[in-house]
Amino acid sequence: MHWECVVLRVLLLHTALVQGFGILPGSSQSHLEITEKALLNAAVQTCRLLAQADGTNFSPPPEPFTPENVAAACNVPQSTRAFRIALRFIILRNVRVDLRFALNASFHFDEEMLNEGRDIITARMMAVKASNKEENFEAARQNLGELLHPLQDFYSHSNWVELQNTRPNPNLIRSDVSIGNIADRSRATCRSCDGDDCTNNILEDIIRDNVLTSGYFSIFPTAEKPPGKCSHGGALDVTSRIDPRGGINKDTFDSDHGHLHTEAANMAIAATGELLEDIREAAGSQTFLQMMGISKGSSKALCFVIDTTSSMAEDIAAVQGVTTSIIDSKVGTENEPSVFILVPFNDPAVGPLLRTSDPSEFKSAIDALEASGGGDEEELSLTGLQLALSSAPFNSEIFLFTDAPAKDEQLMSTVIALIERTQTMVTFFITDSPSVNRFKRRNSRLSSSEVQVYRDLAQASGGQAIELSKTELPTAASVITESASSSLVTLLQASRSPGRTDTFSFLVDQTVTNVRVYITGGSTLTFTLTSPTGETQQSSETSGPLIDSSQTAGNFRSLQLNRVQGQWNVTMVSNEPYTLRVIGQSPIDFFFDFVEVSQDVFTGFGPLETRPRAGVNGSLLVTVTGSSSATVTDVTLVASSGSEEIRGAVSPQEGGNVLVQVERIPTEEFMVRVEGQDDSFPSSTSRVTFQRQSPTSFRSSNVTITADSDDILDPASEFSVPFSVMASDAGGTFTIRATNSRSYASTFPTSLSLESGSANGTVTLSAPMNTPSGTDVTLTIEAEAPGGGDSNYIVLRISVVNSVNDFTAPTCQQVSLQANCSESCSLSTWMVILRVADGDGGTGVERVDLTQGNGTLDTSLEAGNENVTLATYNASCCAPEMSLLFVDRVGNSGTCSFSIREGLQGAQSHSTKVTPSLFLCVVTLVLCVLTEGRIK
Repeated sequence: MHWECVVLRVLLLHTALVQGFGILPGSSQSHLEITEKALLNAAVQTCRLLAQADGTNFSPPPEPFTPENVAAACNVPQSTRAFRIALRFIILRNVRVDLRFALNASFHFDEEMLNEGRDIITARMMAVKASNKEENFEAARQNLGELLHPLQDFYSHSNWVELQNTRPNPNLIRSDVSIGNIADRSRATCRSCDGDDCTNNILEDIIRDNVLTSGYFSIFPTAEKPPGKCSHGGALDVTSRIDPRGGINKDTFDSDHGHLHTEAANMAIAATGELLEDIREAAGSQTFLQMMGISKGSSKALCFVIDTTSSMAEDIAAVQGVTTSIIDSKVGTENEPSVFILVPFNDPAVGPLLRTSDPSEFKSAIDALEASGGGDEEELSLTGLQLALSSAPFNSEIFLFTDAPAKDEQLMSTVIALIERTQTMVTFFITDSPSVNRFKRRNSRLSSSEVQVYRDLAQASGGQAIELSKTELPTAASVITESASSSLVTLLQASRSPGRTDTFSFLVDQTVTNVRVYITGGSTLTFTLTSPTGETQQSSETSGPLIDSSQTAGNFRSLQLNRVQGQWNVTMVSNEPYTLRVIGQSPIDFFFDFVEVSQDVFTGFGPLETRPRAGVNGSLLVTVTGSSSATVTDVTLVASSGSEEIRGAVSPQEGGNVLVQVERIPTEEFMVRVEGQDDSFPSSTSRVTFQRQSPTSFRSSNVTITADSDDILDPASEFSVPFSVMASDAGGTFTIRATNSRSYASTFPTSLSLESGSANGTVTLSAPMNTPSGTDVTLTIEAEAPGGGDSNYIVLRISVVNSVNDFTAPTCQQVSLQANCSESCSLSTWMVILRVADGDGGTGVERVDLTQGNGTLDTSLEAGNENVTLATYNASCCAPEMSLLFVDRVGNSGTCSFSIREGLQGAQSHSTKVTPSLFLCVVTLVLCVLTEGRIK
């Protein structure tokens, strides 16, 4: 991205709304509201389908749908937090299109770039389907959010609604058919509005001939448009003041065609729903809900990064024991982890990464780990951690086990960047090496300098660096079991390096149970606990009124507190570095994003992908989970290792979000603390006042780095990422680092001169040709100022999608039918064999699912033809109907249905090509009584 493009982007932060439905909620329907309504509807319909398949009742939630009542209706209330996070991620990626691609007409269906807009939608649909197949749900959500923006804009920016269409355009999500009769560039489409009245500015012949068009848009004074063409319209659209004057957008009620805003918004909701249904059919209902953040168990992930060199046998055994305990005790409960991630590392091998939602598969992989190899002292621990951070869900917790120093310390800044971006906590278990010291050390423990990299990363993430002997590991590993709780919250997180005497406070409210204190520090550390009632207990007292139980392992101490509501204090005394973390279990928690906010006539915000700028104002978008009636009273940025606190101004938004604006972002590391109130808990005798804190520490920067690229990488082509670096108060030569989570071959400049205040560079990536579609790669680009005193980064998630030419769903035909149905239907059966074929150029049938019917379905490949699957269905004559859903290997899906009625002496069949749209193209085979013939 060149300097002038960076300036333009800053300008567009103040004009974002001109390019689509309103961003923020109001009287008009916004992109936020349209997207959230469609996503909630899709979740409800998917849960209904799953209930029907299980033969259970489904009670829909009351309207209006909310994440809380939808999760409750789906019988997974513990998923509310993850559901909200997923929804907001998708929505903010939708909104970001107005900031990232504000003047790209294709992303908004402007300037009659209708086929180009459709190509954006279908390419990202393919990426979503491929990512879901690989369970890379974060990448799927990113592409879903970005494709929904142009999909929704089609109905606001084109004349589809003016052509009196009452249903969405089904061909917007298909790349193999025409989306309609698009106006030639030379054909006039509009006349000037009659003053402020633009209701009839589209020409009659355009309407009569059913011709598609859309408006031109530009903010530049030198803008032009072809003669006779429509404009987008609005105060900032220069083309709307060129004949023909006015515009046709329906973004808000105040737009030139605002009289059709409701119709356009409702059409956009319906179109979003149809696209989501297509994605659901390709993924399957359970996988689709996982993409939405809804799962039967906990929203937590269980993530292990494990050194598998020869000295780690005892550690691996401890991990295997913990894994067995968690899986045996939590699978099938609301605390079952939603995803399991394993990254083994050795030297030089790292991986392969396993990410699965199947606890049995994860347990088998853990049990299969063996300690071997490791020819030198240091290991690739940070490479393994980088891979885990790139694959773990937002807000995860990762546990890393090693007894060796990091061989790849150069990745430390990259790992910290990923920790900040994903707000993931990392806890290190650092054990001593065996007595038969393979490294010939003077002693078996790592030196303080060798451990420091792990301590620094733990402090940045809010985790612990637990240093202990291998025999103590099972005791400390209880931390892992406790972390699996779906309702774990952080009440306090603090660290001091170097150590010093300090007093910390934390609030235990009525909803908090199972309060634990985790401390790491040197042997000289002491502390004093003071309860809300004024009682005290010293660290030297092994039993007393405040501590129910205590465990010590190495430099780690865990305390179980007797639950007393109110304000607690803990005074820490040590000259050595220490960390303090207080956790509990409560339904009330929060999550947040740093956002960039415009302050002009049009107001909007998008997620910040870099560190916030130091010393200037900034914004956060905060959401409280676990209660639909909770209110946020204060949000404060708290120095991680000091006493500075900066309180923000709180502004409630629609959907339970809170926009927080602070006058100054701290220049030192900081965390986020949220305070609020809630009165919806019937067990409480008074209003709940709560306080929660983010474990992750964040940094600010005076360096600005931006990057722009496609989000989809085709292994057949070199992938380029242009980026720019700017510095507000420093010039000189900046160090550039670019790393990716898959270790793909890459090129980039290792330094850039910023003597003029900014500089540009390009990163290129090359993925192996055999990379499976749906693989995602996280690219981190870092810029470090001279002397290393300041740095910033940008993290890009890129989806690998191989080129495909298969855009047609499989077809379904009858092979044979056998039936002996009689009046006693329970004593008779019928069987049909259907041939599901993906055609000569197809990628092959991946799966065939029974979506209706109480019989049994068996599938097999046709002999000699891998593109054909034979589906054999057997059922009682009391169950005369069945429906199949079939999906090919690139996600094209279709259905066919079959109905039988006793008494008919022959079969009638009809076969039609199945398309991947929502509309059913039905293959019908009918047996019915002569007087009650019925075509299904």
